[in-house]
Amino acid sequence: MLMRNRFYLVLAAVLVLAGCKETEVIPQQPIYTPISAHVALGNPSQATADGTDPANFLMVKDQYVFSYNRERGTPNWVSWHVSRHWVGNALRQDDFRADATLPAGWYRVGPSAYTGSGFDRGHNIPSADRTRTVEDNSATFLMTNMIPQAPNHNRVTWASLEDYTRDLVRQGMEVYVIMGSYGIGGTGSNGAATTIDKGRVAVPAMIWKVLVVLEEGEDDLQRITANTRIIAVNTPNTNQVLADWGTYRTTVDAIERETGYDLLSALPDQIEAVLEARVDTGPTR
Repeated sequence: MLMRNRFYLVLAAVLVLAGCKETEVIPQQPIYTPISAHVALGNPSQATADGTDPANFLMVKDQYVFSYNRERGTPNWVSWHVSRHWVGNALRQDDFRADATLPAGWYRVGPSAYTGSGFDRGHNIPSADRTRTVEDNSATFLMTNMIPQAPNHNRVTWASLEDYTRDLVRQGMEVYVIMGSYGIGGTGSNGAATTIDKGRVAVPAMIWKVLVVLEEGEDDLQRITANTRIIAVNTPNTNQVLADWGTYRTTVDAIERETGYDLLSALPDQIEAVLEARVDTGPTR
């Protein structure tokens, strides 16, 4: 018995000195379970669908996921996945309409709310990213997907970035996209404005977008590394915006500081830190 006790004492000492795995406390990153593949990278503002925070109301469509802001009459951010799965031959529907799925009693921005304002009904998720079916394309024309966007910004600068995103898909890539806007006051074709629709829709000052670019494959989150291409762009919502979106490249960190969002929270911390600090230097077309 004495010899056995001595053996266990020595064994215990060896395990302590060696840093026994059974006794180590290794911090674990919280497991994030996305409600949709469109938010595989995380819920940037921790939006919820319970209606307790009308300025950060989670809405889930089959085609995209977003946080809606009742006070602004626009989304805070919209998140979606672009791949060849979503691209087909469906025509542009142009069926702008109010979103009937907003909670009862909430003001629903209508298709004529932007008329005469000098601002376009600017899509967050673009129509051309959802051409698999007529239903998919139609879903992008809900007014909850729109922001008052300066015409030159929408039709030139942003259109170029949207085209480039689909070019990447045609080259065999898939892209996770998060877009949003913030601030008050933009400049459209009629000059500067802070709101439209009798004050019920806020005109954003800045419009941003983040793209995570991967080669086509499975288990996307596990394939994102410190070398994955990240494109972050932050642009002024003005008619004087430059045509080359690459001029406005920035870091995810910078967008997070401006918005208070956590944009890539589902990634491991070390990878997230590297990617969010990088300014993209890749091609723009």
